[in-house]
Amino acid sequence: MTFSIIGHCPETGMFGMAISSSSPAVAARCAFARAGVGVVSTQNVTDPRLGPHALDLMARGASAAEAVAILARSGGKHMAWRQVLALGRSGESSIHSGTNVLGMWSEAQGRDTAAAGNLLADAGVPEVMVQHFQSSTGHLGARLVGALRAGLDAGGEAGPVHSAGLLVVDKESWPLAELRIDWTEDCPIAALEAAWEVYAPQMQDYVTRALNPEAAPSYGVPGDE
Repeated sequence: MTFSIIGHCPETGMFGMAISSSSPAVAARCAFARAGVGVVSTQNVTDPRLGPHALDLMARGASAAEAVAILARSGGKHMAWRQVLALGRSGESSIHSGTNVLGMWSEAQGRDTAAAGNLLADAGVPEVMVQHFQSSTGHLGARLVGALRAGLDAGGEAGPVHSAGLLVVDKESWPLAELRIDWTEDCPIAALEAAWEVYAPQMQDYVTRALNPEAAPSYGVPGDE
């Protein structure tokens, strides 16, 4: 019911992920990232506690592989239903796909990225996403959204998707970008692409407004002088 990609930009230090699902509000439950630490996707039969737990472990020095291994041991029988992707500062990733992951599922890894999915239309979807990410350039957010689109074009889920999201963290404690399409009968990935096109040019302005409002540009809305 979900396919996702996690990524890291070694030049900027940013972490992020893009995700889509036939279920509603997928990014609200599945997307976790922490500036300077890493990014985690917890999907399939989702346990949202796993994302913060893995990030806490990585913040204390665990590698992505060590964090995922700890989750796999501590989660007991319930980890058979979980699919967890983690990526840390080293650029190395780790994936856990339990024995009860739904439908056709697969996973793929590359330097600074990993992808996985379940209830897929084609087992090659994660590999297509990883290859697209690794061959792309530009802002991490754009690369992740582009990889998600490539996954959809390669087959995506077996059924129609209804929600999608993008999460990117940079240097601050809050997300640089957190865009969510929680439900649509149309294509949520197309809606996410449109949201990114609107948000990306303003993204740094919102950081400036938070850190130094005196230096921030105008909002460009009626009533703002």
